[in-house]
Amino acid sequence: ARAAIDRGALRGAGVGFGGPVDDATRSVIKSHQIAGWDGFPLADWLGEALGLPAALGNDADVAGLAEALFGAGKGLSPVLYMTIGSGIGGGLIVNGEILRGTGRGAAEIGHLKVRDPRTKDGKLETLENVASGWAIGRYARECVAADPAAGALLVARAGGPDQITAQTVGEMVTVGDPLAVRILDVAIDALADAICAAIVLVCPRRVVIGGGVSLIGERHFFAPLRERIADRVFAPFAGLMDVVPAALGEAVVVHGALALARRKLGG
Repeated sequence: ARAAIDRGALRGAGVGFGGPVDDATRSVIKSHQIAGWDGFPLADWLGEALGLPAALGNDADVAGLAEALFGAGKGLSPVLYMTIGSGIGGGLIVNGEILRGTGRGAAEIGHLKVRDPRTKDGKLETLENVASGWAIGRYARECVAADPAAGALLVARAGGPDQITAQTVGEMVTVGDPLAVRILDVAIDALADAICAAIVLVCPRRVVIGGGVSLIGERHFFAPLRERIADRVFAPFAGLMDVVPAALGEAVVVHGALALARRKLGG
C-alpha cells in the first residue's frame, strides 16, 4: 500500500541491502543469496528513480544502527548486532555510528571460521554454514535422512522430510524433541564460539541478536547461548557485556536505513 506522504516533504531515501556494499562507489559488491547484483550502483539507481538523494548500507549494519539508536542497544556503546536468518549478518555500532572499516564493511561475523560441531574432528567451517536458519534446516533434513525413526516427529510437524526448516526445528525444540534439541545445540555451540571471538576483538557493551532463529526464544536459545559464552569468553572481559534479543522486529532495517539516510544526507 502507498503511504499518504507529501512528496515535497521527502528529503532523501535509505536502503539496507542484503550483502556487502562499497561506500566509495555506493554500489553493491555482491549478494550471497541472489545472483546478478555484483557491482550494481544501487544508491545512484535509486536516487535517479526517486528523484532524491539516496544512502546505501548493508542490511545488518543498518539494523544494528537502529537497535543501537532506538532499540535494545539504546544508550550503550559499542553494540555488536547479529541477525540470524537465512544467513548470518553482523554490524558493530560505536558511539552511534556504523563501523565500516575501510569502506567495504566490518563485523561480518557470519563469515568467521568456527569449529564445526557436526564433525568428529571439529574442522573449521564458516559460521553461516553451521548456524544460519538455512544451515539448521539443511542439517535437520540430513539427520532425518540418516535416522528416519529419530526424525519422525520433525517430519510429522513439517508435513514431509523435504519441508523441514529451522522453524520446524525451533517448534519441536519447545516440546522437547530430542533430535531437534541436538540440531539446535550444534548451531548454538558454533554461535558461542563466534561471539566469543568477536568479544575478544571489540569488547562490546551489548550483543543484540535478531532474525528468525532468535525467535526460538529465551529458554531454548538465549539462555544456553549465554551460558556457553560465559564459559568460553576471554576471562578479563567476563561480565562486561550482555546478550539480548533485538527489540525492533521486522521493521528494523527500515528504521536503520532511514537513520543512515539522515546521517549521510542531512536532516
